[in-house]
Amino acid sequence: MSAAKDYTVRATHCSHKAPRDEIYRKLVEITAPLDRSWQKIEQARRIGIKINMQMRSDNIRRIGGRRQELVDDDVMWAVLRLLRERSDAEIFALDTSSAPPGARPGDDFNTGPLLEEFGVAYVEAGDPPFARYEVPGGGIMFSQYQLSAALGEADAFVSLAKMKNHGFMGITLCLKNLFGLPPIPPHGRLRTYFHHVIRLSYVLPDLGLIAKPCLNIIDGLTGQARMEWGGEGRIGDCLIAGDHVIATDACGSHLMGTDPRLDWPTPPFRRDRSPVAVAVEHGFGTVDLDEIDFAMEGLEPPVAEFDSAEVDPAEQIATLRQTASEQALFYRDNRERILDAHAGNYVFLQDGEVIWSGLKPQEAGAVQNVAAGKKDQAVWLKLADPEEREGEQMSVYEKILAV
Repeated sequence: MSAAKDYTVRATHCSHKAPRDEIYRKLVEITAPLDRSWQKIEQARRIGIKINMQMRSDNIRRIGGRRQELVDDDVMWAVLRLLRERSDAEIFALDTSSAPPGARPGDDFNTGPLLEEFGVAYVEAGDPPFARYEVPGGGIMFSQYQLSAALGEADAFVSLAKMKNHGFMGITLCLKNLFGLPPIPPHGRLRTYFHHVIRLSYVLPDLGLIAKPCLNIIDGLTGQARMEWGGEGRIGDCLIAGDHVIATDACGSHLMGTDPRLDWPTPPFRRDRSPVAVAVEHGFGTVDLDEIDFAMEGLEPPVAEFDSAEVDPAEQIATLRQTASEQALFYRDNRERILDAHAGNYVFLQDGEVIWSGLKPQEAGAVQNVAAGKKDQAVWLKLADPEEREGEQMSVYEKILAV
């Protein structure tokens, strides 16, 4: 008898034309073997769920009658029904809205009725109260993050994602879905602070280590290729569920036709490292399908044609990665001098100098404008904090330059 494996993932064919009840039945089938997931969920008093769902109603794109860029209504309905039937815990959905403070998530929050149907509260991740979360093991990119206090109140966490390519990350599934957890201004970092050359590939595993989603579900009924927003619609006719975020994404990548062991600069990872590969490099999960109890029903990869868009030449990306890392180490080596002049401000560094400083980096405008035409020199953004509370791991940049 073979030894039990540490990760379990199931995938099944499910037509994008299927009615709600059939989608629900398929979800019941693929989640039934996830004993580790259900053990945690059924013991929980409070369950948090991060759903790839935030977009204004008039911007929603569809293919085959289903949402193309966001988790479809019927998949969300089936997941919430499943959770309600397996647990009597309080359930809340957590996400960051682009709506202004006081109007979040906004009057056009199109998934609101679904949450109301199942008595699921919406928690705005971008608004107080917050807590500071230490990353287990010390952190891959940062040692701690300011996130919603509600996250720490969840006894079990679920990531419900869409199957898509991503312009920077190559692929976005259950791990990238967690990028909706960090707050944005006025209470948090500018998105580009994390979504920056180098950082995001390492930030995402940090968020995975903090949230530790015990149930991970991918809506592959439909999806999107080339990029995360405004890409090309795809019909995948599949659903995926797993008990570990990295293992689930590895199997999801496999079904998209991508070897989960691949990393930058191999497509679809054209701009940044694969966050799944980074996670495994630091002992979080696996991308080896032989180490996963993985079974597919009625599926043959690839379920559709997926690849990221090639926006910039590979040589330019390599140069930007190198020069961004150089600016990070420049900051480290000149930190005291920079703090003397800019303590408490955000600073943009380029080519060995501070080219902008201020309290609100969004006021600097587009990075292309800040860069002053030096296309071969990356612009690196940093909060000049005398206490360095975020604990950025400069070893990340050292390793990039050492290659």
